[in-house]
Amino acid sequence: MSESSATTPLPESTPDVRVARQGRAGRITLTRPQAINALTGPMVATISAALTGWAADDSIDCVLIDAEGPRGFCAGGDIKSVAISAQSDGGASAQGLWWHEYRMNAQIAEYPKPVVTLMHGITFGGGVGLGCHAAHRVITPDTRIAMPETIIGLSPDVGGTWLLAHAPGELGTHLALTGLPIGPADALLLGLADVHTSPEILADMATATSWPAVQDLLTTKGTTPEGGQLAADREWIDRCYAGEDVATVIDRLQADPHPAAAPIAQVLLTRSPTALQITLTAIRRSAGLGNLRQTLIQDYRIMSHSLSREDSREGIRAQVIDKDRKPRWNPARIADIDPTVVARAFTPAPGGDLTFD
Repeated sequence: MSESSATTPLPESTPDVRVARQGRAGRITLTRPQAINALTGPMVATISAALTGWAADDSIDCVLIDAEGPRGFCAGGDIKSVAISAQSDGGASAQGLWWHEYRMNAQIAEYPKPVVTLMHGITFGGGVGLGCHAAHRVITPDTRIAMPETIIGLSPDVGGTWLLAHAPGELGTHLALTGLPIGPADALLLGLADVHTSPEILADMATATSWPAVQDLLTTKGTTPEGGQLAADREWIDRCYAGEDVATVIDRLQADPHPAAAPIAQVLLTRSPTALQITLTAIRRSAGLGNLRQTLIQDYRIMSHSLSREDSREGIRAQVIDKDRKPRWNPARIADIDPTVVARAFTPAPGGDLTFD
């Protein structure tokens, strides 16, 4: 056996991530169900180390990523730690988390062996970055996928704008701006998942011992989810969300004759105006970027600059810390968005841009 094909020692499991071999399958299980498996820096490091070790290990022919707990696969990143970092260390630890997390997102997308993500229940934010860049993405009837960052004054990151920019029509723009969750049928429509199946089959996949065994389940045990909503809504969504200006989008939604449009305008009016415009700009730019890595560099710039923006701190306060759900955005009106603040979000990150060396 060559040195490159020797069995790689397992990275050490942690209280929040279990790493195991199952025959020829490597399995990574998130074990922080009390926080719906929200990702921390040590969790990202463990996942990345396991992936690195198995990439050149010929005894492993696929990687499975799943999660414990009934509520969901992964609720995202540890947002409260971001707020603490912004106040205590100038955002250095938050930037450090994003640096390693975004590199892990690219690692999953570019992995040389099949990666199968088993996404039950809540799959939000960082959970999308962990789960939806994989080659084989499996969901169940209770899966709910969202990029809810505009709710807290931020913009979708972890390569989310790359995925949403390549969804049909303006459906991805709609999800990015509203932050609203979608079910399994809509996740398939938007290209965020590949296979829908029952919780029982998901469990069988999680305990499979080789790629042929997983592949057999993927090809024979998929089911059709109950109908979603976005296919029927696409006509008015495409009509209203075109363009690059959030004010125009909201005006169109308010004036559109479809009964679902005006209520969505009201949803957007509860979000940070600045975050909405940055998000729309990010979606448009992502559509023209060449690959996921370039979008992740853009994400790193946007998130790094958000650490000094008042709205991001206010959104986290209102939704995560005080939980009064009453953010006081500044500016509060779409008409008062400062274009220089939007433009700054796309300039090189303080301290340097994300790299993949």
